[in-house]
Amino acid sequence: MPTTPLTPQFTTPYDPFQEPRREDCPWCGSRRLRTRLRAPDPLRHRAGTFTVDACGDCGHAFQNPRLSAEGLAFFHRDFYERQLEEFAARVLSARAVRRRQRATAWRLSALGEPESWLDVGTGHARFPEAAKEFFPYTSFDGLDPTARVEQALLEGRVEEAHRGYLTTPGMAARLRARYDVVTMFRHLEHTPDPRAELRAALTVLRPGGHLVVDVPDPACVFAALLGRWWFPYGQPRHLHLVPRASLCAELTGLGCAILVVDRAAPHIPYDLSAAVALSLAHAHPLLHVAATPVTALARALDRGGAPLARRTRFSNAYRVVARKGRG
Repeated sequence: MPTTPLTPQFTTPYDPFQEPRREDCPWCGSRRLRTRLRAPDPLRHRAGTFTVDACGDCGHAFQNPRLSAEGLAFFHRDFYERQLEEFAARVLSARAVRRRQRATAWRLSALGEPESWLDVGTGHARFPEAAKEFFPYTSFDGLDPTARVEQALLEGRVEEAHRGYLTTPGMAARLRARYDVVTMFRHLEHTPDPRAELRAALTVLRPGGHLVVDVPDPACVFAALLGRWWFPYGQPRHLHLVPRASLCAELTGLGCAILVVDRAAPHIPYDLSAAVALSLAHAHPLLHVAATPVTALARALDRGGAPLARRTRFSNAYRVVARKGRG
């Protein structure tokens, strides 16, 4: 299997919001593609359908055709971010989110007491806010493509705010070797080029620094069972779902040592309840009331099944902790 993707081959006509459809895998270059799902935007129900293809060789799942830069900007406007956050709040309470963030920070306390930390895709910087309890002497900065990170700076949750992606021109060069830890929680799937984002993350890390990546697992059984209603598919926001083996191999090839591969802690018990909520996103309020028992049952099954899901292929995410080489 080639390690460098083949030259892309495209077949669809021009669309300013989408790149041409490609006939090969953006990760390994294989032409053995199959369609996993076709779905509209489930939250706003705008016109158009988004397609997720999967590679038959490496398992990489990706939006095809992919949103263009103009399309990404359109779907990441503040209105969409607010609507997404409102939906997420119906699936997971703020208390549950904070509890998860504190648990994640506690687990990462094994990294010691870093001097500087960059949280990529930080949003409102709720993770840095929670992590300060365990890292009181660490300087936390945030990076995000939306204005939320600038608001987080104003409210004191980060010490510096950077708007964009690590691959935004000049960003990695400006932040070169500034950080002891870089975290990417549910961020890599939003990036147009995950490999480039990983290389940029290592650029801003100091030698011996740690990179922490949490991403949805495309091999999750719920992805096959729920199809378009599996929330981590996240169309049209999610562009790539990278398999564990591919991510670990990429980081190893970039000179990193893989310290942790964990599919238990990153699992979020919301697959069934999020699927019900998505299916009801634009339903009449009376239908929401009628579906209350179904929603309650889905939530109970998610929570009750979480201990088993975390230990099996029902886990919907995984985490990789890698250490950058020193030379």
